[in-house]
Amino acid sequence: MIPKIDSISITTIKEKGVASIVDWFELHKQSFYTLGWSYLRNRQQMEELFYRSIIKVHKELPRFKNETSFETWVTSIFIHTCRELSDHRSLLVSEESEQQKDLFNALDQLNESEKEAIFLTYVKGISQEEVAHILQISVKKMKDLLFSGIQSLRKVMGDGLNYNGCKEYHEIYIDYLGRNLDRPKKIELEKHIYHCHDCQEDLATFQDVMLTLSNLSDSLEDLVVPSDFMEIVKDRLEEKEKQRQQKKKKRVRKGLFIAGVFALLIGIDFFTKTSSNLYYTWTEEDPELRGFLQQDLGEKLNLESESKGVKIKIKSAIADDIQTLVFYEIEDTKEDNQYVMNYDDGVLVENQYEIISPEANPRYYPPDFESDVNRKEKNVYHGKISLLPIKKDNGTIKLKITKLQKLIRDSSDRNRITAYENVENETGEWNFEIPVAKQPSIEYALGKKTEVEGIPVRFDKLTIAPTATVLQYGINIEKSEKRIEALNFDNLVVNKKKMKSDLYGGISYFETSQDMNWSTFQTHFGPLFGEKPKEVNVQFESVQLAFEDHKTIELDASKEYPQTFEYAGSTISIDKVEVGQTTNVVISDHEVKNRAYESFQFQIFGENENDTNTIEMDSEGVLVDKNGVEYDMNVNPVSYEEIEQPRFFVTVQRMKLEGNNTGEKVIPKRLEIFGYSAMKYLDDVVKISLE
Repeated sequence: MIPKIDSISITTIKEKGVASIVDWFELHKQSFYTLGWSYLRNRQQMEELFYRSIIKVHKELPRFKNETSFETWVTSIFIHTCRELSDHRSLLVSEESEQQKDLFNALDQLNESEKEAIFLTYVKGISQEEVAHILQISVKKMKDLLFSGIQSLRKVMGDGLNYNGCKEYHEIYIDYLGRNLDRPKKIELEKHIYHCHDCQEDLATFQDVMLTLSNLSDSLEDLVVPSDFMEIVKDRLEEKEKQRQQKKKKRVRKGLFIAGVFALLIGIDFFTKTSSNLYYTWTEEDPELRGFLQQDLGEKLNLESESKGVKIKIKSAIADDIQTLVFYEIEDTKEDNQYVMNYDDGVLVENQYEIISPEANPRYYPPDFESDVNRKEKNVYHGKISLLPIKKDNGTIKLKITKLQKLIRDSSDRNRITAYENVENETGEWNFEIPVAKQPSIEYALGKKTEVEGIPVRFDKLTIAPTATVLQYGINIEKSEKRIEALNFDNLVVNKKKMKSDLYGGISYFETSQDMNWSTFQTHFGPLFGEKPKEVNVQFESVQLAFEDHKTIELDASKEYPQTFEYAGSTISIDKVEVGQTTNVVISDHEVKNRAYESFQFQIFGENENDTNTIEMDSEGVLVDKNGVEYDMNVNPVSYEEIEQPRFFVTVQRMKLEGNNTGEKVIPKRLEIFGYSAMKYLDDVVKISLE
């Protein structure tokens, strides 16, 4: 049994640092591996999850106040990291049974809050009060999420029927089935159920889903943490410590004359709206920040902090319901280095629980290497970072920065940045108190429906905020044989003003209580600065589709390979079936021209399918742009952003299979294909009138 952490052991952890946190995770790895698996289900990403979580726990350890158990506090950090990584999830490895896979697929269709509430409560076994604390919601809200989530699971997993139990009793289902309902209400409910057939059926099917979740919990206890898993994480942490270098250089500052001139103009009451625009034109180098300031959406702050010769200036902060956008300048006063902030590593809002809204996802803005302002000086970088939106209309963000990432420019081209390998960091401590005022947003109901590849799509709402324009839309999910996995937009035109979709803003699930036959999403576009829309034109770019297309291919290890088979209009080769205690299988399809699929989902079964695990899988592939040009990234690496609407075609897939019983050979008997994914380019425009 794992011992509970007490105040003495917490003191020890704080004194010994990362090594003791690694030891703590070593003790609790089974529980957290299971939790992380519900989000990622991929070994490489699980390693990244543990790696990042240990770093974050170490970074935030000084702020642990013993208000909750240490495990609950760590779980909240772990969950946050799961969310970040699940946005880029890649399901390359499957170690699940078919039943687990079906249930995980059903859980994936819930919104994030429902999924987390259900998994933490019924699979991980955490009390409702602790889960509410982890998710930073009330216990009542927590029960609402459990109820709506189980209802959704029942719909996805069941026969599609509607259950018509009496709504006035819905709010006590969770407590009743969890045996937490007080006796008078329990008796009242049971009397009612005795006479109400609809409620009998409703509650019984509701309980069936809860029992299914309980069975999942039992089965996941057998999920095996790879024997070398924590060693790999430890090796990465040790390597990270070796990469700390300090480099410096001095800079001569400019612009004092201009600042003095404008100070004089302000002193003689020259500062009208016109002079405000002129003032920021001359005094603010960053054109994006200049636009916000000229629209009176923020103010110049010029907060400064210096550590080890690196000076950070917070220039301004623009807050709204979407995000809090912080503009900064970093100057290396001793050497010719440029540094950027990384939200996931070295940037902390110390009072986040007081001021930050937890119901949003952080947005990523890549470094802007090519802008004129960042090409001007070798030791100064102008950038921005997105923090979560604030809860209140006004407040002060206490921002602590402990690490900066160094930009490494290619020696052959000063304006080209190399890949993020062998990253160098600058450590220090920079502290700021940033005053922020939330700017208002305006929402417009759209109420427009269309179809994409025969699947209904609706446009629900347009939100115009100072820092972004957000389109909320829904995708119908009633049909399983063909479904939309992702819908990509090229641009949004409002009042003839075009805004490109945010490449890094991503497509995010959005919690909604609307019809369960629809999944609701949001996509971000550039800001409109107060435009009142009369007409909205939505330009599609592409759609990622998933097709159910089952096929079974019998395997015979005694045959000579390669062997081929036909699938989705292509000829696929099984290049190798090499039997042993670890069995190797290689599948390939190098012909990508006019290919219907980009990748297909499959599993290989042995004589006893329950005794076969896929322990390792890797793949090769090529990127193909919209014009059919192929890019082999192993031969000639190209920036993904430079390729026009790339599609990734998997050409080779390698698997290693291992039996559950030591010493037994794995003899593959069949290849089971479940379906495939494919992208299709779109050029449709949907016009929505708001007049």
